Amino acid sequence: MSDTCHELLLRLAGRLPDDVLWRFRDWAATDAVVVLARVLPRTLLHDRIGLTDHEQRLLADALVPHGADRALLSSVKGLDELPDPGYTFSPEFPDRVTMGDSATVVLGATLRGRPGVGEVRSAWRLGGGEPRRLVLVAATSGCARLAGELQRVLRALGEHDPCVEVLPAGLDLPPYHRAALAVSELVCAGAEADGHLVPV
Repeated sequence: MSDTCHELLLRLAGRLPDDVLWRFRDWAATDAVVVLARVLPRTLLHDRIGLTDHEQRLLADALVPHGADRALLSSVKGLDELPDPGYTFSPEFPDRVTMGDSATVVLGATLRGRPGVGEVRSAWRLGGGEPRRLVLVAATSGCARLAGELQRVLRALGEHDPCVEVLPAGLDLPPYHRAALAVSELVCAGAEADGHLVPV
């Protein structure tokens, strides 16, 4: 169930506001899915965020067993295809020469050589306000919990709405993640890294 919920939230990156998405991921990581089942459908309706057929199946599979209102779920607008993310991505923060900062150092120390983790990469999202760091982590298991853990680390380091994208092995990535990965820089490698970039 957590894998289904994690994939749904992953696909909503760049479409839901960052301050909302990090909270939803925190709930998913801490098994507060009952709360998520009440709030996520209302948020999608309020913000007029549409879902593809696949995403609507994920929404139902993840949330109906936890009490989501089927009428609300069926009211979520359908999409034929994913919208353009509307962002551009850069390997580094604008006007900064290097990526050397406390967040990168801590992420490297936390994830280097860690079982279940592949490459850990970083990119900056431009457009729609201030540039935002995206942390992109390839993982083979425990994706929801890893996303929650890394969000808490980044919040402790001062990032109010951390953008952590834990990418399960074999997932067909949405355009948002493919665009970020295409320009991302390697932070470190976990135990599962095979020397190849996560497929874009």
